[in-house]
Amino acid sequence: MVGRNKLSTKIIVSILLVLGAFFAAFPILWMVCSSLKANSAIFAWPPKFIDDTASMASYMAVLTDPVKIRFFINSYIVAGAVVLVTLFVGILAAYAFSRFDFPGKGIFNSLIISVQAIPPIVLLIPYMGMIVAMGLFDTYWALILTYLVTTLPYCILMMTGYFNTLSKELDEAVMIDGGSRWKALWSVLVPISLPGMVSVGMYTFMQAWNEYLFALALTQTTSMRTVPIGINLLMGQHGYDWSQMMAMSVLGSVPVLILFIFFQKYFIAGMSSGGVKG
Repeated sequence: MVGRNKLSTKIIVSILLVLGAFFAAFPILWMVCSSLKANSAIFAWPPKFIDDTASMASYMAVLTDPVKIRFFINSYIVAGAVVLVTLFVGILAAYAFSRFDFPGKGIFNSLIISVQAIPPIVLLIPYMGMIVAMGLFDTYWALILTYLVTTLPYCILMMTGYFNTLSKELDEAVMIDGGSRWKALWSVLVPISLPGMVSVGMYTFMQAWNEYLFALALTQTTSMRTVPIGINLLMGQHGYDWSQMMAMSVLGSVPVLILFIFFQKYFIAGMSSGGVKG
C-alpha cells in the first residue's frame, strides 16, 4: 500500500512537472514559430505552429536593416559596459565589507539594501532631470550610469556573501609571502569566486539587456535605441509587424540563452553560495 502511494505521488509530481514545463516553454515555442510566419498568418484560425508561409524572411529583414542592427549593437555596448563596471566596483566594495570593519558599515549595508527596495518607476523623473542637467541625455553613459544604480547593490550583496564563505587565512597567506591585499583579492579570491562572479554577471547582463523604461526615457534618436525599444518601434500607427517583432525577440533572447547554457553550473553554484552568509 505504501509502495502504491509513493508511485502515485511520483506520477502526479511528474505530470505536474511536465505541465509546468509545457506552460513555461509554450510562449517561447509560439514566438519562434510566429517569427517564421507571414504577418497575416500569425492570427489565422485555427492556429498552426508551422504553415505554408513559413520562411526566414522576417529574420533577413531584421539582419539586413542597419537601423535594427544598431539596436543590437547598442544593447551589447550598454550591457557589456554595465557588467564590467558592476563587477569591478562591486568586487572592491564587497571585499571591503567582508574583510574590514569601518565606521558606518551597518548604515552603508542598510542603504544598499534599501536601494533595491525602491521601485524603478519612482526614480524615473529624478534620474531624467539629473541626466539632462549633466548633458548625458541620449548617450550610452545615461543608460550605463542609471543601470549601475540597480545592479551594483545586488553585486555587492552577493559578492560580500561569497567572500564571507572564504577564509581570511587566504588573504593572510598572500601577505605573509610579501603580497598586498590587492594581490590577495585579484590573484586568489577572485579566481576562487568565479561562480559568484558569473552569477552576478549574468544577472547584470539580463537587467541591462531587457530594461525598457529608462531606455525609452533617456534616449531619443534611433541611433541610441536598444533592442526592447527597437521592438516597440515596430508597432506602427495602423498596424504591427508581428513577424519582425517576434524575430527580434528571438534574436534578443539568444545572448542570454547562450550565456546560461555555457555558464549554467557556475550560475547555480554562485546563486547558492552567495546567500550562505551575509
